[in-house]
Amino acid sequence: MILVDWQIEEAISSGRIRVEPFDEVNVQPNSLDVHLSNSFGVYKKSVEPIKPYDEESVLKDLKTFEQDQVWVMPGQFMLAETKEYIELPDNVCCTIEGKSSLARLGLAIHQTGGWVDAGFCGTLTLEMTNVMCKPIELYAGMPIAQLVFFEVEYAKVPYRVKPNAKYNGQKGAQPSRFYRNERVTRDV
Repeated sequence: MILVDWQIEEAISSGRIRVEPFDEVNVQPNSLDVHLSNSFGVYKKSVEPIKPYDEESVLKDLKTFEQDQVWVMPGQFMLAETKEYIELPDNVCCTIEGKSSLARLGLAIHQTGGWVDAGFCGTLTLEMTNVMCKPIELYAGMPIAQLVFFEVEYAKVPYRVKPNAKYNGQKGAQPSRFYRNERVTRDV
């Protein structure tokens, strides 16, 4: 079941879902608007491939920084962070979705990483791309995305207690931690 406005407000006011900072003006009929923080990450252009199982390779050309205003150039990929810190209970998960008004300017706020597991806590990292032919100027504090909450059965092992939960408690625009996965090889 997708939570509607009054259910979102009730879940937050009762402490079942934690959102900080929270302002009820951000509650929409079926979602909660979240805002851009000032934490970003960009990769320097290089012909050297990123090796997902190699931490040094993943982090090599990544520059992280804090800034109140950024331009996302055409075709550019940029990591960013939500201003809001969230904590989900063991029976609520959510998706993070783009805002239609920003999508109409060519901004995609996630590639495929829009799912947030039951039991997650932390800020959310955005995987933004500008598919427009012009730069897009973004500001810390502006509405950037929306969370859609789903009430589900209680998770047997919620995200915050999974031994391999790579992003639990994260803050800041975080790069991939795929290198923490066990490497799978195939006999060819």
